[in-house]
Amino acid sequence: MPTFKNLLTFFELTLAFVFITNAQAQSVAFTFDDGPSVASTPLLSAQARNQAMLDALAKHQVKAALFITAANGATQPAGYALAKAWGDAGHAIGNHTMTHPDLHIDKLSLAQYQQEILDCDRIISTLPGYQKWFRFTYLREGNTPEKRDGMRGFLKQHGYRNAYVSLDTSDWRLDEKLTEVLTKNPQADISPIKRTYLSHIRQRAIAYRALSQQLQGRDIPQIILLHHNLINALWLDDVITQFKDMDWNIVTPASAFADPVYQLLPDRPAPGQSLQLSMARSLGVAKFDGWTRLVDDGDAEIEALKVQGL
Repeated sequence: MPTFKNLLTFFELTLAFVFITNAQAQSVAFTFDDGPSVASTPLLSAQARNQAMLDALAKHQVKAALFITAANGATQPAGYALAKAWGDAGHAIGNHTMTHPDLHIDKLSLAQYQQEILDCDRIISTLPGYQKWFRFTYLREGNTPEKRDGMRGFLKQHGYRNAYVSLDTSDWRLDEKLTEVLTKNPQADISPIKRTYLSHIRQRAIAYRALSQQLQGRDIPQIILLHHNLINALWLDDVITQFKDMDWNIVTPASAFADPVYQLLPDRPAPGQSLQLSMARSLGVAKFDGWTRLVDDGDAEIEALKVQGL
C-alpha cells in the first residue's frame, strides 16, 4: 500500500483518476457506528429508532453501512434482528468491536483489542450484507508504533479493510444534548437542536470538502460518520435531503472505498481521527484555517444551544 512517504509518486500514478473525478460532482457515502443500540431513549423504542433510520434511507434510495458494536445489542435476539434488518435492506455490515474499547488506553493490550474484533466477527459474519470492514473505535488506530503496526498487520492478515472516515461529525454530542433535553421534558421544543444539527452537518461537509481539495487537489468521495442513535432516527431524512440540496451525489460505501485515497497509510506514530486530519498531520499541515472547528467535538454548537436556553 502507498504511504505518505511516497505520496507524490502515488498521485502521479493516479493522475488519470484525478482528472476523471474532478469532472464529477462531490459525493458522499453514509456510514453509521455503534449499532444496533437497544438502549432506551425518549420518544422512540429501539425498534422504532432502527426502523426510522431504515425508512429514511429507503425513501432516498441510499445504501449505507452499519458498523456493529455487538454488545450494544447484537448479542441479544432482539438486537440481532435489528442488525439483520439492515442487511436485509441491502446495507453493508461492518465490525466495530464487541464493547467499543479505546486502543489508546495503555492497559488495553493489542491482543485484547484484536480479540474484540474476532469476537464481534463471530456474530456479525452470520448477517446478510456482512463485509470484512473494520472501523477503529474512537477512530484511534494505536497510541504507539507497536500498536499501530500490530493492527495494520492484523487487518492485512485477516483480510479486513480499514473502514476510514473522511467526514467526521459530532452527531453523538448533539444526540446527548437532545436526549438530555427530552429526558427532562418530553414535550420540549427541540426544533433549535434540529436546526443546529443540520447546520453542523453542513459546516463539517463544507470544511472537509475544502480540506480534500487542499490536500488532494480534488474532491474525494467523502465517507461520513454518523451513529445509530435518536438524533438520526428523528432527522436522518433531513440530513440526506440537505446533502441533495447541496448538489452532493450519494454513493455506496463500497464505491467510495474504491477511491485510491482510502488505500493510504498515514505515516504517524499514533494515527487516527478522520483520514483527512491524519493526512494533514502526516504532511506537516497541523493547523490550517478552520481546523479548530473540525476537532472541537461540537463545542460551538453546544454553546449556541445554551444561549438559547437548552
